[in-house]
Amino acid sequence: MSSFKSFEEIISWQKSREFNKNVYIITNNDAFKKDIDLTRQIRRASISISSNIAEGFERNTDKEFIHFLHIAKASAGEVRSQLYIAFDLKYLTESEFESLLSAITEISKLLGGFIKYLQK
Repeated sequence: MSSFKSFEEIISWQKSREFNKNVYIITNNDAFKKDIDLTRQIRRASISISSNIAEGFERNTDKEFIHFLHIAKASAGEVRSQLYIAFDLKYLTESEFESLLSAITEISKLLGGFIKYLQK
């Protein structure tokens, strides 16, 4: 098992927590929040990242933790795809899009590296 004492110590969880906040802020703008389906979907996918990191950690085995980290990483991919849709529909400015895309890409890379570390 990882050397962390709690999931709150995990950098990818910390960054996904901050990302969740930013997704809620950005999806609360007038243009975005009118698209109820996309708003709900991107929020759920975003929350899934931090939730699966936490749930996997609490399982107390590397095998289960890795499984949940894979789910979290897949959710990060889902969010990335949804960001492109939101940008194409002009719900996000270019600056907002680039900032969110950079953050979610970093989270995905952190999760990938963590999975590789735990698989050794």
